[in-house]
Order: sequence, then C-alpha cells, then structure tokens
Amino acid sequence: MPSSAPLSGRGAVIVGGSRGVGLAVATLLAEQGAGVVVNGRDADAVDQATQQIPGAVGLAGSPAEPAVADELVDTCVREFGRIDILVNCAGTAEPAGSSILTISSAQFRDLIDAHLGTVFETCRAAAPKMVAGGGGAIVNTSSFAFLGDYGGTGYPAGKGGVNGLTLAIAAELKAHGVRANVVCPGARTRLSTGADYEAHIADLNRRGLLDDVSMQGALDAAPPEYVAPTYACLAGDAAKNITGQIFIAAGGFVGRFDRPSPTILAYRDHHDSPPWTVAELHDKLGGSA
Repeated sequence: MPSSAPLSGRGAVIVGGSRGVGLAVATLLAEQGAGVVVNGRDADAVDQATQQIPGAVGLAGSPAEPAVADELVDTCVREFGRIDILVNCAGTAEPAGSSILTISSAQFRDLIDAHLGTVFETCRAAAPKMVAGGGGAIVNTSSFAFLGDYGGTGYPAGKGGVNGLTLAIAAELKAHGVRANVVCPGARTRLSTGADYEAHIADLNRRGLLDDVSMQGALDAAPPEYVAPTYACLAGDAAKNITGQIFIAAGGFVGRFDRPSPTILAYRDHHDSPPWTVAELHDKLGGSA
C-alpha cells in the first residue's frame, strides 16, 4: 500500500466486520491503507471477509467477553505495530415481536451485552494503548432506535447506552488525543431485510410510531457502502477536531444529532421559595388541556 494512502501505517480493529456495515467499513479502511483486524461471532463469515480484504487478519468470537476484546487489540498491535482505530459495528436484532410486554430478563441482558457490553469491553481494551501511542479514533455504532421510535427494549436501551458511553469517553480522552464519535447508520443489511423485518416496520407505522416517510426509508435503505465513508472520515486525520458527536449516515443523507440541552419549564430560588406544589407542576409540565 502506498505511503500516501490516508490511513497508511494505521492499525484498525473492526468489531462486527464480517458482514453488513462492518464489512463495508473494514474494506474501505483497508483500501485507504489501514491494517485491519476483522471480528465477528461466526468464524466462517470472518474467514470469508478476510479472504476478500487484502492483508486483513481475522479473529472470531464475542468481544463482550473481556478476553476476546483484549485479544483483538493485542492482535492488532502484534500484526500492525499499533492500534489507531477502533470501529464497533456489531449488533443483533430483538426477538420477533419483542416488547416490554413480552421480553424475558435473560433476553434483555443478552441484548445489552451484545450492544453496550461489546462497546465497553473493546473501548476498555483499546483506550489505554491509544493513549500510550499518542492518540486514536473510536467510532461506535448506535441507531435511530435509541429514540424509541422502532419499539423494542434491549436494542434501543443498548444503543442509548452506547451514545452516553461514547460521549463520556470523548470527554475523558480528548486531552490524550483520542477521539470518540457515534454513527447511526441506515443501511440494508441482514438485520433490515426479510418478511419479519418488513412486517415489524409496517406494524410500527400502523401503530403511529413511524410516519410514512420513515417507514419508506426503513424499507428502502441503501447498501452499506453508502454508510462506510462516514466511518472512514471519522477514523482519519480529516476529522482530527471532531469528537463527542452523534452522526447519522443513511444513503445519501448525512446528519448530526444536536447535543441535548435542558429547556427551562419553571424556576424558583430554593433559598427563599418553597417547593413547587403538585398542582403548580401540572401546568408547568404541560398537563393542562
């Protein structure tokens, strides 16, 4: 790979890199010169991915397990000399028809582990080595689902947790030159195709959770290759001043969620005023007809 390639000499770990968005990201980062470690739970899928990405190294297993997360980072350092980039793209769908009315505690814990647990363990393993190396870029994957519009339980909760964890990492590691951002992708993958998925989206629309435009977008998503450039941009030097942001990449649409800030509904100084009464708060909180 020419030294002029934008990511030449960088080492990258792509969690969930054997399929879908992760595979598209791993392929693009390799094309831009990075040495890539591809991870996925399915060993056969990992082997297939590494065969089609020149120079890539594969390591199968669940990075929600601390030992697997550590081995991913150690493999990257061993094979490519350092770890500069960590991309988390792993995910799993909720059980069909899952809701707070039906999901079991075990199913919920599995979903949290697959999404938030994986991100925590890989960031825990990679961050100290990035700091020791003088910097790095973490790009974690969330979802529009964290808003609750797509129903479910463990999936939106896990993705919401990914957002909060990433923002905290970004704040803590900014002084060390390590950046952390989030991408909420919209792409056609195995998790967003098939009769069950289409029925789920149609049901959300019927129940008023998804409007017609959002439903159409969910059913006609672009291939993962349309999402991958946003990840590559955030991983490279062009984004050296970007950290602690939550981006959207869906087909030709790129956006950003504004950082939440409180809207003042009411205020009184507690030093010289009594607590609000329940009746007063009814109006302040929007309970009036």
